[in-house]
Amino acid sequence: MSDRPVFVIGCPRSGTTMLQLMLHSHPRMAVPPETRFLVPAYERRRSFGDLREPAAREALARWIATDMSTKFRELKIDKQEFVRQAVQGPGTLGSVIGTAFRMYADRFCAPRWGDKRPSYVKQVDMLLRLFPDAQFVHLIRDGRDCVASLKEMPWYSLDSYHAVATWAESIDAGVRLRESMPDGTYYELRYEELTADPATELARLCHFLEEEFEPAMISPRQAAGVALPARKVWHRNTHGDVTRSRVGSWASRLEEWEIALCEHVLGDRLRSLGYELTGAPRVRMDHLVTYQRTAHKRRAGQVRKAMRDRVERLREPGPLAARLTSGQQALAGVPRQRTASLERLSA
Repeated sequence: MSDRPVFVIGCPRSGTTMLQLMLHSHPRMAVPPETRFLVPAYERRRSFGDLREPAAREALARWIATDMSTKFRELKIDKQEFVRQAVQGPGTLGSVIGTAFRMYADRFCAPRWGDKRPSYVKQVDMLLRLFPDAQFVHLIRDGRDCVASLKEMPWYSLDSYHAVATWAESIDAGVRLRESMPDGTYYELRYEELTADPATELARLCHFLEEEFEPAMISPRQAAGVALPARKVWHRNTHGDVTRSRVGSWASRLEEWEIALCEHVLGDRLRSLGYELTGAPRVRMDHLVTYQRTAHKRRAGQVRKAMRDRVERLREPGPLAARLTSGQQALAGVPRQRTASLERLSA
């Protein structure tokens, strides 16, 4: 049976929370609320020193468990026990982070853990450095529906131009992953198909994950009460039955100029994914110029961030890849007897 970690990725408001709960409803999987410590821990990795040293692992684990910027509390696991297991575990960044997720999965007696954060779609390279045996499920939704939904979120402070660019970036990232990832690592799923026939689509997903399909995944309402913080009221639809009521609702939620911009800028991508265009009026030049400037600034920011990471990679103080799962240990060349001792430690 597989013990590989699973990451749910995609554009924000594409249904990733619904999919998170569906996976969490599987008895062999546990996918927590967004914890938001994985990426910051990676970006701060040099500040903790060589994680082969127990003191460095303790410092990192305590930061994860106690810093106000993380949402470790969402896991509802004991802080001191997490620190203890992290210190006694393998000396890599991925192992310390993975220990937190593994302990969350232990709460539900689940042998596999997952994580969900839409922005991960552009950070798969980083995630594979930490968890080289990971699997990725990319949930894709009509870009016009994503833009319409993003506009209405209380936490989204950007404008429609940024929302359009966000969807384009996630789709382009997906194309690169589809072309480069090995078999059994990357899987694409359509929101519209998932909500139309959850049983069929989830059965196919389970086959990719090397798991048996579980009917409980179709109605993840119970999981919502466990794996979603009550404060996230924008996820209220996940507390009911799976519904298609929002499919295509962009037609009444977007303004005419936004529809024209979406179909002009995203048209080729939408058509390649099987979405039909309405033949909206020609986009206004000022709207197009504003979008192009927005997209250019975002690309420039992403390039600068990638360059900073390349420099940081030259100065990493210790190994990154987790050594917790059978696949991770095999990739690291951990001897069989060492594997057995790690299993006893985590018991």
